[in-house]
Amino acid sequence: MLFIALGYLLLKHAIADFFLQGPYQWRNKGTYGHPGGLLHCAIHLVLTMPVFLLLPAGSVGYAALILVAEFVFHYHVDWSKEQVIRRLSLTTSNDGYWRAMGIDQLMHGLTYVVIVMALTSRG
Repeated sequence: MLFIALGYLLLKHAIADFFLQGPYQWRNKGTYGHPGGLLHCAIHLVLTMPVFLLLPAGSVGYAALILVAEFVFHYHVDWSKEQVIRRLSLTTSNDGYWRAMGIDQLMHGLTYVVIVMALTSRG
């Protein structure tokens, strides 16, 4: 069940980041507090909720804590990546852009490992 839950979270990430994220979201994630970045993280939060069917949180409060933590962390990872890209004037033709994108995706993937650990270590 652990691997299924982790696989689900990685799949939902790909869907939220590469299929459901429109220009309003990705253009505005670097502006702190902009509704576009908040919307992007809210989509992630909603798509994370079904993982609790695979690995029950044990309480609504614990599930809410996990969701809030994911929202805040996801938001700041995306915002930080955008800051690096903007401040260094990186484009898709720069190696630094792809390194920033890779670190961003790694951080999100590790978030899902932490979520699965948090859901399985209670008891």
